[in-house]
Amino acid sequence: MHRIVGYIERDTETGLYVATVPGIPGAHTQAETLDELQKNLKEVVELCLEEMDADAKKQLPEFVGIQQIEVAA
Repeated sequence: MHRIVGYIERDTETGLYVATVPGIPGAHTQAETLDELQKNLKEVVELCLEEMDADAKKQLPEFVGIQQIEVAA
């Protein structure tokens, strides 16, 4: 069992939720609702993991956290 962290943003142009999983090539999806996004993301991660060999799975990054910073623009 793997615990995978997805990064979620809202696209300001389309209004869609967009998710990516750092460290897993091809693991990204979008949806109109967060519930739909979670379902889609789980499905795409499962498909990506099926394609990975055991060594690649061992190299998946370990989630540590997210930091939000403010900068003057």
